[in-house]
Amino acid sequence: MTTDEHTTLVLGGTGRVGRRVTKRLVERGVDVRVASRRGTPPFDWESPSTWADAFTGVRSAYLMYYPEIEWPGAGDAIGAVAELAVDAGVRRLVLLSARNQAEAVRCEEAVTSLPVEWTIVAPASFHQNFDEGVFLQPLRHGVLALPAGDNADPFVDADDIADVAVAALTEGGHAGERYELTGPRLWTFAEGVEEIARATGRSLRYQPITRDQFADAVVDDGAPRDVAEPLATLISEFFDGRNSSLADGVGRALKREPRDFADWVEEIAPTGVWDAA
Repeated sequence: MTTDEHTTLVLGGTGRVGRRVTKRLVERGVDVRVASRRGTPPFDWESPSTWADAFTGVRSAYLMYYPEIEWPGAGDAIGAVAELAVDAGVRRLVLLSARNQAEAVRCEEAVTSLPVEWTIVAPASFHQNFDEGVFLQPLRHGVLALPAGDNADPFVDADDIADVAVAALTEGGHAGERYELTGPRLWTFAEGVEEIARATGRSLRYQPITRDQFADAVVDDGAPRDVAEPLATLISEFFDGRNSSLADGVGRALKREPRDFADWVEEIAPTGVWDAA
């Protein structure tokens, strides 16, 4: 498959990984369609009537679920979208999944059961959760409080994730592969926050809290309870120790080592993103 034979659809093309995937595809000369509620045609996860038209003329697609692949109902939605994609003539699907999560497994099974070239990309927690995601504002205020205990996680760079996804979309040799993506070493949140404190010169700390305390804090920050509860469950389960291991997906897919969290922090700190709020 060459890069000028088809249109590639990118779901979540303005998100942390999706925009990186889109940028790399454009740089390779791929005809890219970014799926969004304001796109042409529009795609909205909450409006199934918009799903089919997005795949017209598409031959490969990057699938991700909003808000998260672990969210309740993701398996049914991803399954329905993947079937629509195959019915529309899509030949290659790359799914952004997650490690050791029941709903993510349902999503993977829905894709891998279809008559299509598929690749599963299952990353650890992103580096970018600390500067683009839910960890940023707490860090600006000096305390990152999470229901993660003292468990360690092999944080992975979203740029590495995007590189793997783009390779799977545009190159041969990745069909039928499931790549678990991690960084090169394990970090507790206390160690990660300490690394950011060192690089920024700020006084920062990590505070372990319970799942219920986290959910209450999210509600206090203005989120509805029906968002706060599944988010609290997602974070407490993802960081309960089940993912405290390294995987070789970046190396297998890209023939290079993944980027270390400390190197990433060293690059990001001078931008001032973690300055006090």
